[in-house]
Amino acid sequence: MSKFSDNIVFLRGKKNMTQKELSDILILTRSRYVAYEYGRTEPPIEVLIRISKYYNISIDLLVTVDIRKYPVDKLVNLPDNKILLPVVVDTEGNKFIEIVPQKASMGYLNGFSDPEYIESLPRIQLPFLGHGIFRGFMADGDSMPPFADGTCVIGEYVEQLSDLKTGKEYMFITNDGYTFKTFSKKNKTSVTVAADNTFYDSYDIALKDIVQIWRYVRGILPQDYKPYYLPDQFKLKNLVDEAKRSISELENGIRKLNRE
Repeated sequence: MSKFSDNIVFLRGKKNMTQKELSDILILTRSRYVAYEYGRTEPPIEVLIRISKYYNISIDLLVTVDIRKYPVDKLVNLPDNKILLPVVVDTEGNKFIEIVPQKASMGYLNGFSDPEYIESLPRIQLPFLGHGIFRGFMADGDSMPPFADGTCVIGEYVEQLSDLKTGKEYMFITNDGYTFKTFSKKNKTSVTVAADNTFYDSYDIALKDIVQIWRYVRGILPQDYKPYYLPDQFKLKNLVDEAKRSISELENGIRKLNRE
């Protein structure tokens, strides 16, 4: 049997319906529907659409994922007919958190809705996080300041842009990779974000480029991490701005003298 036939048998069982009852709802003969469950034939697209709408599950999910492994009511639907699979649990119901290595960050953009890819990622357990869908992302070099190289940044999945809170930190997964930034505001076609380093100006991320957003909840530091302290960045920025103003005034004075 195919994944599709296994899935529709499973879904019909959850509805506690007979083959005849379901075939009537789908406007099919019982024999034709039974052929789909037994995998003897594949349904045409119009029937796939009917089944998809009835169960409120995407066609992509019906034909490519063994949904018996996942709690269907907790699957998160994403744009472009993609899905976000819930975290895997062990036999005792304890959650696993998938960790995305930095070297796999670009592969994550293509595979985040692929069960086989997600299942291939390394996992950890952090029982104290409670409810929610969590995922970890590894910092590499200076990829996610202020986190040091080798830090594992744990985020909780954000379903709606309206859930973003001003001044809170998030992992923004975009078409270019992932970045750790503080959310400033939502615009009509973008979100404005800021880096922790005040030397860098805020900038906008186009909504069309955002793949996922994860709210920062924990950071796991590398074994040999030693904290270091920078001078007060706010004071440094003020000094740099004052120096820029002084230079500008000096240049204006020189131009004035030259004109005289």
